[in-house]
Amino acid sequence: MELKMDAGALNTLMQTEFPQVATDYIVETVVPMEVTVRLPVADRHLRPGGTISGPTMFSLADVSIYLATMAMIGPVTLAVTTNCSIDFMRKPAAGVDLIATARLLKLGRLLAVGDVLIHSEGMKAPVARASLTYAIPPK
Repeated sequence: MELKMDAGALNTLMQTEFPQVATDYIVETVVPMEVTVRLPVADRHLRPGGTISGPTMFSLADVSIYLATMAMIGPVTLAVTTNCSIDFMRKPAAGVDLIATARLLKLGRLLAVGDVLIHSEGMKAPVARASLTYAIPPK
């Protein structure tokens, strides 16, 4: 399958369509069916105990699969999450960026299914794993 949007186009899409959170996500690489997204960690992402909050990691996983889907189908911005399951596997390092690698496993006309691995930058083992399904509106 051929890419419809590259990293620059996806970052612009975030700035245009989601300006309220666009600075939280930086698309770093895009290849067919896969994107890498960085979340620059700030104080607002931390929870008591000095770790990154679960909602922060959830949103990174969700946005990453959304962007992987947009990369393949183009800016169909009304695509929505229909399912998500996330496993928090270990404590992420506080003050260190999160890196998500989102991979589409199936891309159909109406559904996109993918997995995301989230790492603290510099850590070999993932801190979270998520599985998501997106509904793509009919043309």
